Amino acid sequence: MRIFDGPEAALHWREDGDPAGRPLVFANSLGTDLRLWDALLPHLPAGLRLIRYDMRGHGLSSCPPGPYSIDALARDAEALINHLGLGPVTFVGLSIGGMVGQSLAARRPDLIAALVLSNTAARMGDAASWQARIDAIRAGGIAAIADAVMERWFAAPFRATPELALWQHMLARTPAEGYIGCCAAIAEADLSTQTATLTQPTLAIAGAEDGASPPDLVAATARLIPGARFATLPDTGHLPCVEAPAAYAAILSDFLKETAHV
Repeated sequence: MRIFDGPEAALHWREDGDPAGRPLVFANSLGTDLRLWDALLPHLPAGLRLIRYDMRGHGLSSCPPGPYSIDALARDAEALINHLGLGPVTFVGLSIGGMVGQSLAARRPDLIAALVLSNTAARMGDAASWQARIDAIRAGGIAAIADAVMERWFAAPFRATPELALWQHMLARTPAEGYIGCCAAIAEADLSTQTATLTQPTLAIAGAEDGASPPDLVAATARLIPGARFATLPDTGHLPCVEAPAAYAAILSDFLKETAHV
């Protein structure tokens, strides 16, 4: 277990793969931690340096007082990348992690060589819907939203498996204040203008059954970025790297081969 005591938050992070390899940084979704990528990593090509971290307010990272902003979350990632001497990296962000990637790629293009935007968008939902979720958690804890979240996260076949319980427990153990702080960050964020300035090679990935960031929303964000690729994984929800790790890895691996020169 490793902790980086950053300027704004202490981040739990982990390294796998080849220490001398091409660096990939993975940023998790709202309500998950770095274990989100466990099933994916064995399917990736050898020779990569794989860095994962828990977002502030999640997993084993610290939980500073909220509300947060996407810019603040991007500063956390920037500080970790600088601390590890990684840049430029391929940044793989899912959901709010993808919003962090968009923000960081726009503000620090020298740190981001290529970008993977998974199940995310330049704007996700509206302020009223996020405030309703915050209010529900304040009233009844994360348990009050758990069933609805599982329906957005996973397609029906996965929800019928025993593995669903693992993700229910991960969500339930997320600090409420950390979850709420990130909800506030998403609620205020509209990254459309800065995302349209991105020039990095970009891959956008959607889950066909995603109830949080439907494919049309992900595709619309991809269209903001010149030359961005877009792929949809069938029979998956908001976390396709969990439901279909081999298929997800195949798409990602092709992109890594195409961008090997950057």
